[in-house]
Order: sequence, then C-alpha cells, then structure tokens
Amino acid sequence: MQGVHYYDLRQVTGQVTHIDIDNGVVESAGTSFFNKAVIRVLNKTGWGVIQIDNYTPCHGKKFDILLRSACRLARVTQGNVILGDVPHGILTIPSLKEDPRSVDIEEKSALLSGIEQAAVYPSVVNRRANYIEKIENVHFTDSSENEYSYEMSRSGFNVLAVASRNGNVQMGYEREHSIRGFNLRHQQALGKKAAKIAVALLDAGAAKGGKMRAVLDPELAGVFAHEAVGHASEGDLVQEGNSVLKGKTGQKIGNENLTIIDDPGIHEFGFDPVDAEGVAVLRTEIIKKGIINAYLHNRETLSSVGNGVAGHARAMPGEPPLVRMSNTFIEAGDATEHEIFEECRNGIFLRGSRGGQVDPGRGIFQFNAEYGYLVENGECTKMVKDVSLSGEILATLHGIALCGNKRSMSPGYCGKGGQSVPVSDGAPHILLCDAVVGGSGVD
Repeated sequence: MQGVHYYDLRQVTGQVTHIDIDNGVVESAGTSFFNKAVIRVLNKTGWGVIQIDNYTPCHGKKFDILLRSACRLARVTQGNVILGDVPHGILTIPSLKEDPRSVDIEEKSALLSGIEQAAVYPSVVNRRANYIEKIENVHFTDSSENEYSYEMSRSGFNVLAVASRNGNVQMGYEREHSIRGFNLRHQQALGKKAAKIAVALLDAGAAKGGKMRAVLDPELAGVFAHEAVGHASEGDLVQEGNSVLKGKTGQKIGNENLTIIDDPGIHEFGFDPVDAEGVAVLRTEIIKKGIINAYLHNRETLSSVGNGVAGHARAMPGEPPLVRMSNTFIEAGDATEHEIFEECRNGIFLRGSRGGQVDPGRGIFQFNAEYGYLVENGECTKMVKDVSLSGEILATLHGIALCGNKRSMSPGYCGKGGQSVPVSDGAPHILLCDAVVGGSGVD
C-alpha cells in the first residue's frame, strides 16, 4: 500500500483465572476471557497504532481499511524511524507438567486454602493468598511475510503472613510462579515459611547503618541486576539520554568477575519464544567481565543506538511493544558460599526484597531488603529488620568482589510505560564491599 513502509499485527487471545483468599475466606474466584490486537504501521514520518478489542481476523479490503486508518495516524507523528535488520525464528515452548486448565477452580481454591492455612501460627494476625493463571494464544504477522503462532501458560501464587505484638507489626511473604504448568500442589511449606519469618522479625533487632561489607542473597542481588543495570541498558532509555550507561560500551565499569545477562530464551518466568516484533530472541551480555558490552533493543533502537541486539521488544496483549527485560541475572562465579561469608568477615547478610526505587539516568538506587543477619567472624548471627541498600550504580558495580558458584532465579512482574510483563531475575550470592547499608539502629 502506498505510503506504508512496514506493518505488523499481533493478536493475543486467552483467559485469566484468579483466586483471592483472606483469612480463610475465598473473597473472589473466577475466569475471564480476552481477545486483543494491535496493528502498527510505519511510514516516512513515524508509527500509526490501532488497538482493537475482540479482533476478528480479516483480509483483503477490510484489512486495507485498517492499514489506511493506521497510516493516517502515522502522518501526524514526526520522526525518522529506521528499523534495524534482525534475525527471525521461534523457540520451542517448554511442555507443561500439568495443564492448569485440567484442574477445576474448586480444587485450585482448596489447594490455595491449604497454603494459606499453613500460615496459621502464634502471633500471626492476618493471612492472604492469591493465585493467578494466564493462558495466552499469540499470533503475529508482518509485511515481511514473517508469521508466528504459539500458546504460553503462566501460573503461580503469593502468600502473605502478618505478625503483630505490642504494636510491632512484621510481614513474611513467599511466592512461586512458573511457565511449566500448575504449581499449587504440595506448597504448604511456603505458607509456613512466610509465617515463621513474620514472627521471627518481631524479635529481630534494628540494623546499624553505614558503609560495610555486605553479602546479598540471590533474590536481592537479582533485583539489583534488574533494576539498577537492566533498566539502564534498555535501548529506549539510552536513546533518550536517561541512562547512566549511555556512551559507555567498551568501558570497564565493574570487576572482572562480573557478568550480567538478559536472556529471553531460558525457561524461566520471563521466557518468550519470539519477541513482540516477531524477532528471534537472543542472549545478551549487558556487562561482560566488568565491561559494558551491549544494550537491549527493539528494531528501532537497534538502528538508532546500536551496540547490542534486538529481540527485546515485549508487550501486554493489545499494547504496542516496548524495549523490556525478560530473564536478567548475574552470572555465577567460582566462589563457594562459605568463601563469600569468610571473606565478608564482619558485615551484614541481606535477604529478599521489599521493593525500592532506581533512577537509571542519575545512576542511583535504593532497595529494601526483607530482612538480614549480622555477619561476625564469617558467621551469620543476629537477625535484623528494616534494612536497606543504596548507592551509585557504577560505584556498586566496582564493589562486587565475589560471585558465588550457584545461581537461582526469582519470578515477578515488571512495570514500564503503563504495561506489566512477567520477568525473572537472579544471581548467586555476591559479596559487596563498601556497601551503603541503611538501618534504624543506634550505637
């Protein structure tokens, strides 16, 4: 069609099942269905985008009408968009151990209730459990005759326990999400763990803040990799100048033992068999042996920024794709956990994550750990609460002295541009020198 340089269509149909339990009461449970599509047209001035609910596939004149409508929208944009050349192809979807659709909602509710009831414990005053299951059937086609169809299943649960004593309120939280199928069976131990952590925190002391050596567990170290490094490596933020990593490819910004990777192709919660632009997904070493190696890109930012690979465009159903992370992690090193604590000597061990904030443009961050332990003479001793980690991204990267030899991943969701997509992040245990630790304790 005249004036159309490129177009693509991504349609996602499927269903979402949710169950919410609060203190033993099933508050809500149900399944909803969706059918969303987004059509993008590129002309000489920029993109025109049409979002459609309940899309019915059409061809010929009907489809031409949609393209013309999107092209008219593109004419009001101003820009010079060039798409980079990219490889195409789709990965095999991992098989499901048990299809969630084969389990009725009554059984799912009973299993989730068992996890929530496992959090019944002395001093626990509030419990909550949630289950979410999403089945997506994705169809993609573009004007370059690329076409893909696949089905993805994601499901998982969260359990929360709140303990209280004499006005002191603490929380324990556990989660498990998977792309491998139904995972509510035999999970009561996580409900009990959430309760035990909440109760233990009632007696935990307050950490003293300051600069010290810190051991980060795989969850918190993974959050650092995702929030502080992953977002700063996204090509659109680099293009806009909102990244501390802009212009630093080839520069050494961390110790030689540090490699940080984003890989959409591994079978973790952020897995995608092909990206939202129909591009083959590729493992990207953001930092390789302490050196900035590559950025994450979609086709547009690959052309304008370079220094990286595409295959990192992701989108919610019916939404245009954005440059996004998938499975982001610090690569395992060769240090044992014992060697890391021995080298730490005296400091703090930070576990879990309760969120935080990062400014990738200014290069600063602040994360709250779920809890921690003092490290004395290489051994974990007293449990501490209300502890945080903050600092400058580049200085912190230089401070990572050791990386453990066993990596683990944690699932979750990442928000950007009004969209939330499944991700996972992880790391081995790491030793961080001169960590800026925040706490409410006093001498």
